[in-house]
Amino acid sequence: MNCGSENEDPPNSDWETWVASHAPRFLLYARQLARCEADAHDLVQEAVVESWGRQPDGNPPPLPLVFATIRRRAIDLARTEDRRSDRESRVAEDSNHIWFDSGVEDRERDRLVQKAMSSILDIYREVVVLKVWGELTFAEIAEALDIPANTAASRYRYGLEELRKLFFLNVP
Repeated sequence: MNCGSENEDPPNSDWETWVASHAPRFLLYARQLARCEADAHDLVQEAVVESWGRQPDGNPPPLPLVFATIRRRAIDLARTEDRRSDRESRVAEDSNHIWFDSGVEDRERDRLVQKAMSSILDIYREVVVLKVWGELTFAEIAEALDIPANTAASRYRYGLEELRKLFFLNVP
């Protein structure tokens, strides 16, 4: 009596056969709807898993259901990407706002500081802002940024050095 499963087909063979035979056509359709190849692959994977999960009997889903699911997921993805792009554009436009709330006599200095801060590396700027304007200790900065305190301190020093170079270059 053979109790082993070596002569039996694995239970996933129907799934693998179905996916192997239909995946190329799903991917071709998804490529028409997606903005890039990686998104097309993700759409197919999500749609197949979702469609298969809708089948109460565990049988392969009908092809129209998978295609419709790919289409819906592509629309959702495009809307998400469009909203993200709009948000990022608005933030970029808002980046021209004044960082400091000062009187008229301080506006020129503030503009120079803002310009200098915008030109140093992000990792330095982040630490300088947290240290100077956030009034955090290096230990608190390290915790906030999930970096060692010594790294926070060195980024602060490097950031100040970059700012010094920029200010001395702009002195008439």
